[in-house]
Amino acid sequence: MKITILDKLPDEEDEIIIKCENLDEDISLLIESIKNRRQKISFQKDSKIVFTEMSDILYFESVDDKVFAYTLDDVVETKLKLYQLEEDFLPQEFLRVNKAVIMNLNKVESLSPAFGGRFEAVLKNGYKVIISRNYVPALKKKLGL
Repeated sequence: MKITILDKLPDEEDEIIIKCENLDEDISLLIESIKNRRQKISFQKDSKIVFTEMSDILYFESVDDKVFAYTLDDVVETKLKLYQLEEDFLPQEFLRVNKAVIMNLNKVESLSPAFGGRFEAVLKNGYKVIISRNYVPALKKKLGL
C-alpha cells in the first residue's frame, strides 16, 4: 500500500482520496475510522449538556444503571446504554472488554495477561481495566495479535 500526502492550497478543503481495486474490509474499516474521528457525542454534566470528541474518551462504564464516559480530566454521564453506544455511535477503535466497560483501544498504554485467561489494560490516565476472558479473542483480533 502506498500513502501519498500533498500540501493543499490555503483556500482548499482537506480531502482524502482512496484508490483501490477492491473495497476490502481493511479499507472499509479505515474509511469508517476516518469518518468517525471527529465525531462528537453529547453528555450531561452539572445540569448542562456538554459535547465531547469521541477520540477524547478513554472508556465508557456502566455503574448502577447509569453510563459514564471518562476522559483524561473529566467524567460525564450519558442517557444511552452500553449496547446502544456499541450499535450506533462508537467508531472502530472502541471495544467492549467486559460486561460493564467499553474501552478506546487508542488510549491503551499497556496490556498484560491476568489470572484466569483475562487481560489487564492500563489506560493513559493510569486506570486499569480488566478484560474478561470472553472478550479477549475479540481484543486480540482487533489488535492483530
